[in-house]
Amino acid sequence: MTDLPDKTPAPTILVGVDFGLPHFDAELEELGLLAETAGLKPVARLTCKRRAPDAALFVGSGKADEIKLLAQQLGATEVLFDQSLSPAQQRNLERHLELPVNDRTLLILEIFAQRARSHEGKLQVELARLQYLSTRLVRRWSHLERQTGGAGVRGGPGEKQIELDRRMINESIKRTKERLVKVKRQRQTQRRQRERREAFNISLVGYTNAGKSTLFNALVKARAYAADQLFATLDTTTRQLYLGEAGRSVSLSDTVGFIRDLPHGLIDAFQATLQEAVDADLLLHVVDAANPNYPEQIAEVQRVLTEIGAADIPQVLVFNKLDALDEERRPLQLEDTYDLDGVATPRIFASARKGLGLQALRHLLARRASEAGRELPERVEALSAENHPTDS
Repeated sequence: MTDLPDKTPAPTILVGVDFGLPHFDAELEELGLLAETAGLKPVARLTCKRRAPDAALFVGSGKADEIKLLAQQLGATEVLFDQSLSPAQQRNLERHLELPVNDRTLLILEIFAQRARSHEGKLQVELARLQYLSTRLVRRWSHLERQTGGAGVRGGPGEKQIELDRRMINESIKRTKERLVKVKRQRQTQRRQRERREAFNISLVGYTNAGKSTLFNALVKARAYAADQLFATLDTTTRQLYLGEAGRSVSLSDTVGFIRDLPHGLIDAFQATLQEAVDADLLLHVVDAANPNYPEQIAEVQRVLTEIGAADIPQVLVFNKLDALDEERRPLQLEDTYDLDGVATPRIFASARKGLGLQALRHLLARRASEAGRELPERVEALSAENHPTDS
């Protein structure tokens, strides 16, 4: 992103290309929310249709000329694409438009960098940023064309600056991965301790801005940061939730929200955080019931859950923001089932902000925890056998 003096929002043009694929956001609504979250100011939204991306300029020279003229008329200082650009396309567009050009991937990375608070979260964002940067070393900097080296200079005689920079980035990636491995081991130790205490682990998952953190706060009376914006929560927060009907406490974790076209680098980098979802006994899949595109958002969450190995964990769907639904759209029953990938999945309509449906949700969670309690002795015995295998 460009430097923003005095935090003044940069006037930005949003561009989206419809390649005939499903779920195209014709209004660029989500990209606009992402831009505002990152501190940008959308001043125009431009969409076009193409059969395939232009190899050089992604949108083609004609549309690129149109974007350049619009930027000059509106005083835009940046152009933001809703799709991922290749390093060459990004470089060519910047030369053609004479403006900084960024894509959805970098925008999400920027938001994550702004929001990460924990040591682990910062490490994960740094890894994803380094992986993204490693493919874009030839983007703007003419110094990368120079050669370095010579007697006593690291890199060897004749090594190009770009090769040296790439090697330095690769070394940084390696170090960051090693530090993340240590964090992951610490988390695994904490999980084993919870399992020895016969804990029942529940993870909140869902599309970003579905209200996960608000629901988390309402259930455990916590003060985790919650706001009506994308990616309000990045770092996993875990609290104990006492369920009176079950006569026991369960472990409840709030995790990062998912989003369409989440960069693969972020999925890889956030494995340690998303591991809370992978190791859960139950997933509370929070859905923004007031969003007309909720079926697509559910499908995106399911795709990411499959990618991280959490697709087979039992789920309960919480259709949140019931209070935001028009009267004619409100359900006759607050509890029913929803066909989730061919499985009849329990669904509860709720409003975390208003406290609606939470009693029914607690009752369902207590029932699941009680059922799991009857299976815990076998789980603990299996865990003990895993940690202390007998000699054959």
